[in-house]
Amino acid sequence: MAKTLEADVIVVGGGPAGCSMAALLAANGVTVLCIDQDDPEATLEGSFDGRTTAISYGSRRVIAAAGAWDALENEACPIDDIQIMESGSSVLLEFLIKDVGNKSFGWIVENRKLRAALYARLKSLKNAQHLAPARVADFSRGADRVFVHLQDGRTASAKLVIGADGRKSFTREWMGIGTRGWSYRQRGVVCIVHHENPHGNVAVEDFRCSGPFAILPMSDDEAGRHRSSIVWTEHGPEKESAKDWDEESFNAALAERFPAFYGKVSLAGNRFSYPLSLSHAHSYIAERMALVADAAHGIHPIAGQGLNLGLRDVAELADLIVEAKRNGKDIGDMDLLEAYQRARRPDNMMMAAATDSLNKLFSNDVAPVRLLRRIGLRMVQAAPGARKFFMRQAMGTSGMLPRLIKDGKLD
Repeated sequence: MAKTLEADVIVVGGGPAGCSMAALLAANGVTVLCIDQDDPEATLEGSFDGRTTAISYGSRRVIAAAGAWDALENEACPIDDIQIMESGSSVLLEFLIKDVGNKSFGWIVENRKLRAALYARLKSLKNAQHLAPARVADFSRGADRVFVHLQDGRTASAKLVIGADGRKSFTREWMGIGTRGWSYRQRGVVCIVHHENPHGNVAVEDFRCSGPFAILPMSDDEAGRHRSSIVWTEHGPEKESAKDWDEESFNAALAERFPAFYGKVSLAGNRFSYPLSLSHAHSYIAERMALVADAAHGIHPIAGQGLNLGLRDVAELADLIVEAKRNGKDIGDMDLLEAYQRARRPDNMMMAAATDSLNKLFSNDVAPVRLLRRIGLRMVQAAPGARKFFMRQAMGTSGMLPRLIKDGKLD
């Protein structure tokens, strides 16, 4: 019989959240198996995903604690200012780096570059093993362990299994945990564009009746061309999607949506489209099992907080596991898992409700609602206290990170 692979923790899912969890634990003395159904080489191709991720100031600290940020330093483009407008209006609300001690609100990183940095970090850690591609077929429980049965016949076991396997989580399904949520009947068209003038590290969120149109600053490409990533939210029949327009029509639509300071704008590569929905698991935990990130909650991308919420899950659960391991306690104990759920559920529910409300509010073209939106945005702009609150939320520095994450290190 094949030998059972053993670890303290098994992470199911090799996306950014799962790899961050595995690296963070392994860097702090916990033995980890990360089971990833995707072929790492395929995920690093430009044609695999196409998305970028907004890494908040707080999330950068988590990735740094996992030991992967140094490899991203030259790839990540800082967000220094955020401009909010409505249907191409003048700027109604602005968050400026000078108002937050000259600390960037976040950084934009290509998903494939983030994955590459995390893969390299896992490979360097003696306590971590990245099994990929490998797919889970089933789970079973022993007296004090969970067994993970892979489709290739191998078996692995651990004191705790963490599901980081996305919105369609097989781990969550096996745990018998349902979700509440709905489709927004929207999709996000994602691509990278070139523009004539530098973006100045400015992120733009333009709220349109069809849905938000976000422009996210990226580092220049190898040829020195200025780049940004867009997330274009659409309603309507999928057959009419901008993803399928001819390039001339698409570029004309970009020119109409981009503020003038960008200069000439043009498509720089493939276009991708993703359906938008909300989901929230009824529970994050079961006996010796826990869910993090999209396996536990998925939100609208209107505020760019999806992975940032997931990394707060990662930081909280890692904090509890490392402390238990150091104190000789059972890292799969239900009291530990319940502490994790108490810490994370309110924050995740609040953000899900906030993004849901924002999407409904800003996707409404009724005249009185438009007027109230503009008044509300201008009131926030005029109120330093309100702006400071929203800026802390955008940076992920509103007191959500656990005590062991400090200055990019897990002490």
